[in-house]
Amino acid sequence: MSFIPSQRSMKYLILLTFLVIVLIEATTPVFASTVKMSASGLCHPPQSSWYDRTQNYKPFNGLQACLKAGGRLPKGVALGSLEEGAEAASSQYQRSAFGHGWDDADGDCRDSRAEALINTSTTRVRFASAKGCRVVTGRWISPFTGEVLQNASNVDIDHVVPLAWAWERGAKNWSKEKREHFANDPKNLLPVEASLNRSISGIEKIS
Repeated sequence: MSFIPSQRSMKYLILLTFLVIVLIEATTPVFASTVKMSASGLCHPPQSSWYDRTQNYKPFNGLQACLKAGGRLPKGVALGSLEEGAEAASSQYQRSAFGHGWDDADGDCRDSRAEALINTSTTRVRFASAKGCRVVTGRWISPFTGEVLQNASNVDIDHVVPLAWAWERGAKNWSKEKREHFANDPKNLLPVEASLNRSISGIEKIS
């Protein structure tokens, strides 16, 4: 007789998988480079998992410049870990190697985040304006808690296969175009419950 896991067991399995992914991303070294200072004063380097989601920012050429301007590090990020190995940064993972932010490959004003929200909503989404670019509401079911989410601001789009994990396993040898496609591939994008996602990562989301 085959074993059929209960709904609760499946939820725990999904959550455990998510935690493993987060730990992989959290333990990947990051280095000083072009940095975004968010509206609340957090300094996000390109390697930050929140870098592409920080849309309102002031750019700085390096972490030190951002900190000297009054910025501060995200929770759980130590300055030493950011500076360590900076000379070898070119051979290490950098978020910018996969492009900056969500891409709009087909030029329809809907970036890959918006496309992911549209494709995974169980109802027709509503946009911020008649132009139909930014999604504001829909209906998404959290894969971790089963909660129904209707406000797009409560939904984060995560990579099923973390970019840092992919980099260490061959993506460093891909072309820039292939890496950007991978980072925006709808098959690799997963809508998740933002509050849970942020509490696990320990890093404040600003965008």
